[in-house]
Amino acid sequence: MQFLISMHINPAVLDALTDEEKAAIGNGHGKFIEALKKSGELITTQALVDPSQAAVVTVRNGQPVVTDGPFLESKEYLGGFYLIDCEDKERAIELAAQIPDAAIEGLGVEVRQVMFADGQLEA
Repeated sequence: MQFLISMHINPAVLDALTDEEKAAIGNGHGKFIEALKKSGELITTQALVDPSQAAVVTVRNGQPVVTDGPFLESKEYLGGFYLIDCEDKERAIELAAQIPDAAIEGLGVEVRQVMFADGQLEA
């Protein structure tokens, strides 16, 4: 079964961390990625730039309209994700609990099963 583990970032929370705490998060992600690779459960992982660097694209009267910055005013933004393939939801939750962000008040980690990929519905 495939699961998306998404990490929701609050820039104010990250800014309040010490350099040592930020380094520990980075090191924790590195160890987590290596463990997922070793277990064969990692499909891919990506981190996203700050939402201030985003572009929102809408189409009005057949013409694209581009707006800089995040789509919604929010304290939390999607910061990145892991796409994993594991036995079941319980295992996905077990893995998500190992992500350093899960231990920091104000940051969130969400687990959602993939409904379909490449046109194939998951069982």
